Amino acid sequence: MVPVTEPHWIIHLPTTLRRVEDAAALAMALRHSLGHVVAIDFGETTLSEEDRQFVRTRVWCDRRLPGGARCALPTDHPGGSCQATPAARENMLG
Repeated sequence: MVPVTEPHWIIHLPTTLRRVEDAAALAMALRHSLGHVVAIDFGETTLSEEDRQFVRTRVWCDRRLPGGARCALPTDHPGGSCQATPAARENMLG
């Protein structure tokens, strides 16, 4: 990820989904299919209710790991087991 030195644009993508679990699953599917697009920082993905957009829920842990990688597991994964491997992403998607 390139260090933030200038303002960056955020894309807000409304859905018709009614459950946070379904919205998280969609975010995971988008990351799985578009993870090769370097202009998208999926590690910073958050979810919010339509009428409470100021209250955000992180989708991924995103903890920095040795070597500059980020954890690819969900935010609520067991502590101390961060992973940045493709296998971690596959486990996350089930």
